[in-house]
Amino acid sequence: MDRIGLISDIHGNLPALDAVLADIEHRKITRIICLGDLVGKGPDSDRAVDICATRCEAVIQGNWDDSMVTVPHPGPTFRWHQERLGPDRLGYLASLPVCVDLSLSGHQVRLVHASPRGVYHRIYQTDPIEKLESMFENTEFTGYELTPDIVGYGDIHTAFIRSWRYKMLFNAGSVGNPLDMPLACYAVLEGELGDTRGPVSATIVRVPYDIERAIADAVAVDMPELEAYAEELRTAVYRGRQA
Repeated sequence: MDRIGLISDIHGNLPALDAVLADIEHRKITRIICLGDLVGKGPDSDRAVDICATRCEAVIQGNWDDSMVTVPHPGPTFRWHQERLGPDRLGYLASLPVCVDLSLSGHQVRLVHASPRGVYHRIYQTDPIEKLESMFENTEFTGYELTPDIVGYGDIHTAFIRSWRYKMLFNAGSVGNPLDMPLACYAVLEGELGDTRGPVSATIVRVPYDIERAIADAVAVDMPELEAYAEELRTAVYRGRQA
C-alpha cells in the first residue's frame, strides 16, 4: 500500500513543520507532496522553502507563493518576507506547478492549492453543493489530462473530508496556521499507485507543536503583524473574525 503525506499552508512556521515531518517519519511515510503556501505570515519562510524543496517529491504553488512574486507594489509586510526569501527562493516559488494529477487504486486524483479556477479562487466546506462539485472540473488552469473523482486541496486552513456521488473531496488543513483547531494538521492519502482498482482512503492527522516557541521565533526577528499572528496560532481563529 502506498501512502502519501499531504502538507499545506506552512506559512513559515518552522516548529509546526518540524512536528509534522517528525510525525510523517514516525509513520514511515516516505512520500510527501506540499499543496502550497509555504511562505508568509510566519518568520521562517526561507527555511520552509528549503525544507520542502528537499523533502517533498512535488510542491504546488499557493496564493501566498504567487503573491510574493507577482504583487506589483508590495507593502512593508510583504517586503519583509521577500527580503528574507531572497531572489533564488522567489524564483523557485514562481516556477512551481499549479496542480498534481495521479492515479491511485484506480481513482483519478487531483491535488491543487485552492481550486481548479486558480490559487485565489476559494472554496469552503460550507459552500453550496454546486461550488463543491466545481472542484472536480477540468479548466485551462488544471489542464484536461484526467477527470478527477478524488480532489485534495489546502488554502482554507480548515480540514475536512466529504464524499458524495462517487466523489471524494478533502482538505489537508494547515501545518503552520490552522484555523479550526490549534494543532498542526496534514492529510495522508493511501492506496495503490496505478489504475488497478482497490481500497483508497484519506485521513486527517492533527499534531501538537510548541506554539509559544513559534511565537518566540517571530518575536526574535521583529516580524511584522506579530500580534495578529500570535493570536491566530493560539486560538485558531482568523484575525478579525469572532470565534
